Amino acid sequence: METVEKKYPRWSEITIDVGATAPFRVLHMSDTHLTEADERDDDRKLALAAQRSKYFARAGILVESATEYAKKEGVPIFHTGDLIDFVSYKNLDVARTFSEENDLFMAAGNHEFSLYVGEAVEDAAYRAQSLDKVQAAFKNDIRFSKREMGGVNFVALDNSYYLIEEWQLNALKEVVAEGKPVVLLIHNPLYCEALYNHEIVEKKSDSAYLMAVPEEKMKGYSEHRFRQQKADETTLLAYDYICSEPTIRAILTGHLHEDAEYAINDRLTQYMTRCTTLKIVNFR
Repeated sequence: METVEKKYPRWSEITIDVGATAPFRVLHMSDTHLTEADERDDDRKLALAAQRSKYFARAGILVESATEYAKKEGVPIFHTGDLIDFVSYKNLDVARTFSEENDLFMAAGNHEFSLYVGEAVEDAAYRAQSLDKVQAAFKNDIRFSKREMGGVNFVALDNSYYLIEEWQLNALKEVVAEGKPVVLLIHNPLYCEALYNHEIVEKKSDSAYLMAVPEEKMKGYSEHRFRQQKADETTLLAYDYICSEPTIRAILTGHLHEDAEYAINDRLTQYMTRCTTLKIVNFR
């Protein structure tokens, strides 16, 4: 790993016990935020690329380093969303090449469907404007798909708008019914008190940016953040199901641009990866 570390030194490594039939490794990434555009895009998108690249200048290095490591070590890449910062021809070209060159398993983030960052209310209708074009860049269904490794079912589930839809919950239950350990890949972390307090009290964020925060804990949110992050009935049912189902052993997530672990309860922990970190995850 010397060559990769020399190019990009921020790495972390963890081990998660999930009941695998044999140990294996994956490379977890999240929130890479590719910010590329070219002459095929309009002037507004070119300006957006120039502006946003100041914040995510190392995105290309992350993609290159992950590819180099994955090929050298023969491991799959699990990405929990926001590989691209916004929809552009060049971003989708890079995403498609990244997917084709690697064994990539991808869960959508909200930026996967962002046409111009922050310009609109993000909902199903907004996502539909770019879904087909974005999905075409990836090999697995980025809204819901399953793959098995080492006797473990990994489920990539799009909760990037802080919601889980009924069809997704039903599909998750079908995977759980197989009886194998399940690990979720989701973009937005789930509510737990410690993570909520970290975001609201320690970081003094304007909202916790978590899925299924109890409404009484959202009183300090702005109207925009409340509407953006308020859980509907199906999402609350999904949250309760995920937190109580013993087959679901761990959650890989991102969104908050932090490398940390937070226990939802004494059985289930979610593992976040920072936007500038490549994380080696040992499953056993």
